[in-house]
Amino acid sequence: DVQLVESGGGSVQVGGSLRLSCTASRDTLDLGSKCMAWFRQDPGKEREGLATIYAGGVATTYADSVKGRFTITRDKAKDLVYLQMNGLKPEDSAMYYCATTGDRVCGLLLRYFHYWGQGTQVTVS
Repeated sequence: DVQLVESGGGSVQVGGSLRLSCTASRDTLDLGSKCMAWFRQDPGKEREGLATIYAGGVATTYADSVKGRFTITRDKAKDLVYLQMNGLKPEDSAMYYCATTGDRVCGLLLRYFHYWGQGTQVTVS
């Protein structure tokens, strides 16, 4: 079973930056061959897709709400996926989740993603 672990959340001032990291709990999962994404969710709201990076690590997609501020990347050697967040706003405060479809199918649709981490909290004030 795929298990993902996020880190890097915290509290930051408006306009600040954070970098979230996602890795697999077992090193045999080869996240580089799978579609990876970042989502976020505020209590009482739907989970929002933010960014995806396709298997192979070149093509990316972003939600309009974060385009130009957030960047998703991979480190294949370390089997890590990052979300660099710049220009943070109070409305970016949420629990952030790493997810994978488990294969090469990709896109910002929630229904594509079957494996999730436990989340890391980001608070902007």
